[in-house]
Amino acid sequence: MSTSEWRVAVGSDDTRAVYEPATSPSENAVFVCAHGAGGNMSDRAMLAAANTLRGHGFGVVRFNFLYKEKGSGRPDAMPKLMDTVAAVVDRVRTDLAPKTLIIGGRSMGGRAASMLAADGFDASGLLLLAYPLHPEGQPEKLRDAHLPRITMPVLCINGTRDGLCTPEIMMRVLQTVTAPWEMHWLDGADHSFHVLKSSGRNDAAVLAEVGDVSERWLPRVMSP
Repeated sequence: MSTSEWRVAVGSDDTRAVYEPATSPSENAVFVCAHGAGGNMSDRAMLAAANTLRGHGFGVVRFNFLYKEKGSGRPDAMPKLMDTVAAVVDRVRTDLAPKTLIIGGRSMGGRAASMLAADGFDASGLLLLAYPLHPEGQPEKLRDAHLPRITMPVLCINGTRDGLCTPEIMMRVLQTVTAPWEMHWLDGADHSFHVLKSSGRNDAAVLAEVGDVSERWLPRVMSP
């Protein structure tokens, strides 16, 4: 497979998407990776995550949500975010026909994919990077009501210093989840997967951990 760029129709609008193949010896899945609320398909965090995963057996599809494609800073309503993810997945199935297709993404983008998963969306698994369980400083406003409805395998990777996902609260929430959910905590990392110098490691080491954990999880969701 080679890199592909598309215009993807979403209702009466359209947006950009790009597929980049795995750089590892084999590509075992295609990951449709949605960006966070303040980012875009080509921001530093998205590119870092995508390039890491491409080295661990994932082809990666990045795309812009409609508001970002139009140059707006205000995210679309959740139904439109979900429609955008679904439209990109449809294009991926048509053009790439992957045997194993993973949905998910960073922060808000992962949340939109998780809402699709809760509605019974057809995918092999859900990969969440920095899931935003609650707003910063507002742990009482949980974004968890839909999580018990998810049935597909999930890998959720968050930092222990993530202000949008308090570990103790997440572990309580997961007691209500019946899906095969693997929760991985990045020690000392914040919502951007950044670690302090005092932690004794750097951001590159955190990304390497993300890649290793994701690669180990992948065989559990691969289609025969």
